[in-house]
Amino acid sequence: MSQRTRCIVALAAVLLLHRPAGAQNAQAQSGEAKTYVGFDQNVYPGDAQLQLLHKTLAYVGYWLNNPPGEHANQWKGKRAILEQDGFGFLILFNGPLDAEFRHLDPVAKGRSDAAKAIAAATAEGFPPHAIIFLDLEEGGRMLPRTAKYVAAWVDALRHSSYRPGAYCAGIETEDDPGVMISTADDIHNQFPDVALWLANDQCPPAPGCVIAPPSLSISLSGRPDAIVWQYSQSPRRPELTRHCAATYARDGNCYAPGSPHGDRYALDFDLSTSPDPSAGR
Repeated sequence: MSQRTRCIVALAAVLLLHRPAGAQNAQAQSGEAKTYVGFDQNVYPGDAQLQLLHKTLAYVGYWLNNPPGEHANQWKGKRAILEQDGFGFLILFNGPLDAEFRHLDPVAKGRSDAAKAIAAATAEGFPPHAIIFLDLEEGGRMLPRTAKYVAAWVDALRHSSYRPGAYCAGIETEDDPGVMISTADDIHNQFPDVALWLANDQCPPAPGCVIAPPSLSISLSGRPDAIVWQYSQSPRRPELTRHCAATYARDGNCYAPGSPHGDRYALDFDLSTSPDPSAGR
């Protein structure tokens, strides 16, 4: 995914360990929820990679439309093989940047995109009540036009058989002098029923490009109510990952253990308390 914004959340230290199979990750601590690691990327990694990926990763980001910066959606039609290989899902719909609303009605665009997301999820065979995450690539407080778009999109999802979610920055930025806010906080304040998938790759709290250790808590993402935390991105952002730079490959990307290297195989890593965060199986 593309660049996101910043947040500072403290964490003393994190063990940089690999886990066993993603679908069988160890329980974080006695009495705490079990956590699962998954991945997302814009380019489909290929059918031949799936068994290797599922050795350590439990679920996958699944695009319903063209991912950011892409001219086609390589994920279309791949749900069945992913489910067959044991993956859960993070269902994603790529939303527009605020600048695009210079020539678009944000409310009409929100309703139209929601209809497209619902139709695509239905065509792919995702079950009713699955969560569709709206991908918001710009951080901080939403600008007025984006907020109108999100409101229309969320309202349409509420009136469908699917549930609204948002992928957004869990990293705070300065809104007014001395006032910090993240996109996740802004969305929660306006739409408290929207499920949150937070992007926060700053080390710490993020552990870097590793299969997250059992001790890592999703509450460190920026909000304790987040259901998914994207804790690493490919390529790494040097200004945020200085303290965990050694965990990334030489090319600055994240890869699953044993995976070949290259843009096609570079991953973002995600943490959730569910092996199927969108309830897409």
